[in-house]
Amino acid sequence: MVKEEGKFKWLEEGEGGQPIILLHGLMGGAENFGEMVDFISAEYKVYGLDLKLFEGSLLKVSVKSLSDYLYEFMNHLGLPSATLIGNSMGGHIALIFSKEHPEMVENMILTGSSGLYENAMGDSFPRRGDKDYIRTKTEEVFYNPEVATDELVDKVFGIANNRVSVLKLLGYAKSAIRHNMAEDIPNFTMPVCLIWGEHDKVTPPNVADEFHKLLPNSELHWMPLCGHAAMWEHPEDFSKIVLKFLKDKF
Repeated sequence: MVKEEGKFKWLEEGEGGQPIILLHGLMGGAENFGEMVDFISAEYKVYGLDLKLFEGSLLKVSVKSLSDYLYEFMNHLGLPSATLIGNSMGGHIALIFSKEHPEMVENMILTGSSGLYENAMGDSFPRRGDKDYIRTKTEEVFYNPEVATDELVDKVFGIANNRVSVLKLLGYAKSAIRHNMAEDIPNFTMPVCLIWGEHDKVTPPNVADEFHKLLPNSELHWMPLCGHAAMWEHPEDFSKIVLKFLKDKF
């Protein structure tokens, strides 16, 4: 169920339990979490926030402003705290939010998160080119290239060939570099579950190892035959890890 109130748009599914907020990456939307929402929402209330990355002013393009947007969203819904699930730049937003509002974060689940290794933010997604090139670059995000559907390729192609969208892509990439979290996350106390694709080319396995080393209360799970978006390529297996993690914590 998609809802819109004021400046917010979000996917909402499920009934009870600890609220879970999904934070998507740079080239995606709440739909990136796909079938995973069906599995998780059977036991928890799930909110998939549309971050509206390519709307609004160029002056507000930063991961910090997206953390502020999440804060406003939770206040809008009256949520005092939640579990955050972040993929790619969505994970980075969760990290910044957790630094600024630790009392509002019960747990974090990070998959292919940025925040430590930011070269990928600018290099992994195309900024121009013909559609064959765009398709190749999009397929590289996944272990199984068939996950890169025509619809997804068309979306990326549209972003990569829109001047304002490209400027915003670059803005988010530069902002991510400025907000490296290596010095902050050793101070985090909330439980963190890291779920990483063994074949992630965007944030490679060594990034997951570094997160695991720096986060004092973290566990690391590897997803075989999986690229940068574990919740998208293997929604059921991803959800099983999430649900077990949450059951162990509550």
